[in-house]
Amino acid sequence: MLVGLNISNIVLIEKLNLEFGRGLNILTGETGAGKSILMDALSLALGARSDVGLVRHGCDMASVIAEFDSAPLVVRELLADFDIDCADGVILRRTLSVDGKSRAWINDTPVSVKTLKAVGDALVEIHGQFANHTLLNQSTHRHTLDLFAKNNIDNFSNLLAATKVAYTKYHDAQNRLGELRELLNRAEAEREFLEHNVAELKSLNVQPGEEQELTTQRATMMNAEKNAAILGEALEALNPRGNSLDSQLFAVAHILQRVRGDENPYQEQIDKLYDLAESVANITQSLTPENTDAVDIDSLEERLFAIRAAARKHRVSADELPVRLAEMSRQLATIDNSDAELKKLTTLVSQYKSEFDAAASALSAARKVAADNLRAQLLHELPDLKLGSADFMVQMDECPACGLGADDITFMIKTNPGSPFAPLHRAASGGELARLMLAMRVVLAASEDLLTFVFDEIDTGISGATAAAVGLRLNKLANESQALVITHSAQVAGYADRHFKISKSVVDEKTITSVAEIGVDDRLNEIARIISGAEITQESITMAKTLIKNI
Repeated sequence: MLVGLNISNIVLIEKLNLEFGRGLNILTGETGAGKSILMDALSLALGARSDVGLVRHGCDMASVIAEFDSAPLVVRELLADFDIDCADGVILRRTLSVDGKSRAWINDTPVSVKTLKAVGDALVEIHGQFANHTLLNQSTHRHTLDLFAKNNIDNFSNLLAATKVAYTKYHDAQNRLGELRELLNRAEAEREFLEHNVAELKSLNVQPGEEQELTTQRATMMNAEKNAAILGEALEALNPRGNSLDSQLFAVAHILQRVRGDENPYQEQIDKLYDLAESVANITQSLTPENTDAVDIDSLEERLFAIRAAARKHRVSADELPVRLAEMSRQLATIDNSDAELKKLTTLVSQYKSEFDAAASALSAARKVAADNLRAQLLHELPDLKLGSADFMVQMDECPACGLGADDITFMIKTNPGSPFAPLHRAASGGELARLMLAMRVVLAASEDLLTFVFDEIDTGISGATAAAVGLRLNKLANESQALVITHSAQVAGYADRHFKISKSVVDEKTITSVAEIGVDDRLNEIARIISGAEITQESITMAKTLIKNI
């Protein structure tokens, strides 16, 4: 709800602070007093295109602030994208400088004018020069009909929810089927490649860590060949003439053992010779080269090189070859099992489509009932609004399936008998359109989020009973939300919950437009003025008393 409007330096308005309330807020004034300026200012705050001509003469900048006490869901979602908190309401601010530059803020956060307009359109619906009727946008008609149906048809919400669930299942299954087909198309082309490589890797049977093990083993075997030559040289040095050194030492020791005497004087040396001979024998035995051909080094190198070649081919490390084998084996298994999986998913898609079609059909039938109810209620409103020759219908066409069913909804109208139905925004104009929108809003009021509605001179071309009918419906609409109405009709003004008078005066040779809320006596005089003109008569006062509904 619009609770405040602050205007500075807009054309004839120097400084103006207005406080609006719930219900029907009526604005009246003499022709030329500045009612259109007020609409210009409000529209500027809501994101309308700026016009440098709005800046008051002699001023550098104009500004407008519109304050709302709450935000509907659509506004909260819009502002969430900008991290703007609106828990305490929404304040729209717009400035316009004489050089044509315009800036916008929402809750003191700078935003683009496009964002300001999106939020403004969601908060206020204007019927008049700056019309932004949501209902004129065909893309909103399905949502509008569904809101009406929820309040008029039992179980409609359940039908809508069931359709959404059925579509989600159907859509998800379709996506899985498409992904499977795409995978199979790619995999089928790679079948030969996969079969060859799986067979190759299975034959190779690489084990984790095998490459490092083979590398180490190969290095050891190559070192063993070199060491064998070194050991041979060492043996040759120990046995230069073919007689082993240890044999010669043993022979010397045996000879010395034959020395006679109570004690052999060479016994100590003999023992040392025996020890030395045994040590030489051990060294000789340990230096004898072992057979390095126990494992064929050529076979080892061949496997090592085969493993490395496979790793390069598959662009992985040798230790990852088993993982790659498992991946390709799974792909091959998918291809081998594709017929069964494809058949299963195809059957599932068909089943879910049948379920969605059934849910969407039930939803369409409910919408048809709601459309007939909406038409009946709307046609009941039209005669009193001098639209008795008009007709309304809801056109339902098939559209691509979605979570909201398969119905494309368009509100159609014809204002004259014999003329064809046409979309809402092309079939009516001026006062007819404003009264038609009023009738639709009255019928839909219980279904919609609370909005602020602005009607600019909705009474154009009507009077008497028709004007009274318009006032009654404005009052009914405002009971469910908030309405600001600029009017020249005494009958309409009589339904006001709050009445504001727009006037123009000259102060210090400057023309200034002012707006003030008026009380009971001033309200009586203002409605009497509307009835009789410049001169207020007793008759007009008496009639004004009969028109005022909220005293």
